[in-house]
Amino acid sequence: MVKIIAFLLSASILSGCIGETINEEWRTFTGTNAGMRYVKQGDITPENVKELTIAWEYDTGDSIGKGSTIPTTPLMVDDVLYGVSPNQHLFALDARTGEEQWVFKAPDPTARGSIRSISFWQDKSGREKLLFYATGPKLYAVDATTGKIIPTFGKEGYIDLRMDMDGPYENSWMAGNTAPIVYKDLLIMGMRLSEGADAAPGHIRAFDVHTGKRRWIFHTIPHPGEKGYETWEDPDAWKQGGGANNWAGMAIDEKRGIVYIPLGSSTPDFYGKRRKGQNLFANCLLALDANTGHYLWHFQTVHHDLWDRDLPAYPNLVTVKKDGKWVDAVAQITKSGYIFLFDRVTGVPIFPIKEVSVPPSDLPDEEAWPTQPIPTLPEPFARQHFGAEDISDRTPAIHRELLEEYHRYRNDGMFVPPSLQGSWLFPGFDGGGQWSGAAVDPETQILYVGSSELPWRLQMIPNPALKEENAKTLKEQGNMVYRKTCASCHGTGRQGIGPSFPALQHLEDRMTVQQAKLVIENGRNMMPAFKDVLDDGDKTALLTYLMDLEDKEAIPKTEHASIAIDRSSLPAYTLNGYQRFMDRDGYPGIKPPWGTLNAVNLNSGKLLWKVPLGNFAELGTAEDTGTEVYGGPVVTKSGLIFIAGTQDEKIRAFDKKTGQVLWEHPLPAAGFASPAVYTIDGKQFVVIAAGGGKLGMRSGTKYLAFALP
Repeated sequence: MVKIIAFLLSASILSGCIGETINEEWRTFTGTNAGMRYVKQGDITPENVKELTIAWEYDTGDSIGKGSTIPTTPLMVDDVLYGVSPNQHLFALDARTGEEQWVFKAPDPTARGSIRSISFWQDKSGREKLLFYATGPKLYAVDATTGKIIPTFGKEGYIDLRMDMDGPYENSWMAGNTAPIVYKDLLIMGMRLSEGADAAPGHIRAFDVHTGKRRWIFHTIPHPGEKGYETWEDPDAWKQGGGANNWAGMAIDEKRGIVYIPLGSSTPDFYGKRRKGQNLFANCLLALDANTGHYLWHFQTVHHDLWDRDLPAYPNLVTVKKDGKWVDAVAQITKSGYIFLFDRVTGVPIFPIKEVSVPPSDLPDEEAWPTQPIPTLPEPFARQHFGAEDISDRTPAIHRELLEEYHRYRNDGMFVPPSLQGSWLFPGFDGGGQWSGAAVDPETQILYVGSSELPWRLQMIPNPALKEENAKTLKEQGNMVYRKTCASCHGTGRQGIGPSFPALQHLEDRMTVQQAKLVIENGRNMMPAFKDVLDDGDKTALLTYLMDLEDKEAIPKTEHASIAIDRSSLPAYTLNGYQRFMDRDGYPGIKPPWGTLNAVNLNSGKLLWKVPLGNFAELGTAEDTGTEVYGGPVVTKSGLIFIAGTQDEKIRAFDKKTGQVLWEHPLPAAGFASPAVYTIDGKQFVVIAAGGGKLGMRSGTKYLAFALP
């Protein structure tokens, strides 16, 4: 009996010691630099997940307006959680309790941006700990222990991303919406750019973590003599072209020193007269030597992109079994719902990729590329077909209305070039896959990814900014500026286009002139800042037009503003707005599911299961409808997938084997972000930013942590 008691006592002590050492941090946007969003340890299982409850809440206390959001995935290092508030304040919390430790407010409070991630670096001793995050074009370095700015980094604690670009881009619009990826003592950085003709190129740079000095640069729009230069018909494209930027994050093979960088399309979107050719390195998965920035390999997923098919998410570094052998590979999801899978070292596709013939363009001076690459495997995770039989039939009247609208536009596949008639793009501009990315279980090689299943209209119109007219008044000049800079999102008549692009009619009833000016200069949510894009004359004229300020006298424009629209730089055609296919009640015009969670076996390439993600309960359907998805998954070794990102303002846990919902919990606002999952002393926490704000939904200011009682 004594022996039994002694054994139980020693086992109890051992268990306690082990419990105290079970810790798993969340050190990057995706947990680690491999982009896996995978959790090895923790006490939450499929059997007990229903017991999850709120462990703590943190209210940032920010004063917010309509449309405010928090897309941030927090970090957890050394029992401290780091996050960003709706107003872009950096903060540190006790990761166990949510108790605030410090708050850092950037010295430039007008800088705005959509901050999806922050970066952490520490020296080998663990004593020096730094955080990096960007508000607008400024990348700040902050002491992770004290929350104080690091004055020796760059210029008084920050670097301006518009500088050191090997070109005159000091006044271009840029934002570091996704934090740099950290490798040794380097910060490897991409940025968000304008998508119009005024965009800067999206060159990739590495900066020193201590000084902020540029260590290397890779020109994503190649300069003369560089690889890919010949893929642009215009020999001066490197001077005039923009885009081909990384805004979605990266992954690093730390053992090999290779950084994998997904790139966006070249600009302007949708009409490519100025950028004829294949357009390398736009729309490429690019592999570089992380130490030097030297080119290793690339694969272009869309040639001469006319559909805004940016690579939308960080890659996943995986190891798959191919022909009986294990191969280190890199997986890249896309807006189209495809997964491209390559050998991590050579860039050779794991499965065959076919170049498929696609239709030519009927727009003058446009030369669509004749083929596009389509992977034979893995199977797409998003629906690929949208036909008349898929039109929503919620009611007979709605079905008739939607069917009539459906037949107005072409529907010959996702690579029909933009036209004046218009066509359906499915999956839509926001995917399919989006910036929130995928998670991968390295033990099973199964990839989990959310998908939005919603068609969008793609229609071109003659560029209204090219309309010849003699603007005599300040308001007329403002209309010209509006047509150049605002009409593609807010409509040619200020009528707005869906919940993401509100109407600007009667703006004077909702804002003061000063408030409107601040939004124009600093941006808000999806809207970029125009502080350095428009001069003072442009802003004055635009405000006069937007705020309907009277200008009855025919005042010469030279007395008020120096409006100088360079028509030669503008595309002849532009998008007629970002338009989702919605019914009269604001629900998608396609039959559900409208958002899904998907499991894909990367060894076989087969889609294992697809289940609805989210639900419009008010519709009273027998199965969940799914909703648009703006948040990524985390997969755990214990058997769970955690994901929020839905319009019904919930966070859920799914069984990773079957896709069955095992737990769900309401949030104070939608969690349009990806969760962080970490373990301290054996206790596991799931943290989500509940910022809402997208798609016209209510906004929030809280972070919530869930744990077992």
